[in-house]
Amino acid sequence: MLFQDEVLAAIECILFVAGEPLTLERIAQIVDISCEDAAELIATLAQQYETERRGVQLVEVAGGYQLCTKPHLSIYIERLYKPQFQSLSQAALETLAIISYKQPVTRGEIELIRGVQSDRAVATLLEKNLIKELGRKDSPGRPVLFGTTDQFLQHFGLKNLEDLPAAEEVILDRSDEPEL
Repeated sequence: MLFQDEVLAAIECILFVAGEPLTLERIAQIVDISCEDAAELIATLAQQYETERRGVQLVEVAGGYQLCTKPHLSIYIERLYKPQFQSLSQAALETLAIISYKQPVTRGEIELIRGVQSDRAVATLLEKNLIKELGRKDSPGRPVLFGTTDQFLQHFGLKNLEDLPAAEEVILDRSDEPEL
């Protein structure tokens, strides 16, 4: 392997400019080292960011690695940029939750669970690239199947879908809704 410090700096550099998570395999390919060496150097780099009280951290997200700001410093980033995401409506959040836990799922199945039409919520989630079309269900009418995207994982800081809380743990606060 080349000089460890130089390879470590090269990994840091590519993670900085990538703007999206890079897989371990891609990192190893770019800096021309084995995946084992890349994993070791990524762990070293992550540890350095952790112990040196830096403004960024190295996180594993959406199947890869990415440099991100530390959560407690987000206020400064918000001052610099307006958040890209406007908040989602309650309908869009409900729809996104159904898709994330039930995927692949059709619009009809979403509406059956929600009890109301979900066209607008689905369109909003597609527009924000939080969900995508996965294909078509092999049933009458061949409805579109929806699932979450890597953008969804990034937005919610998840490594993968297994990081979602168990469905049983998710409690919806409906205390502000009128009783029927």
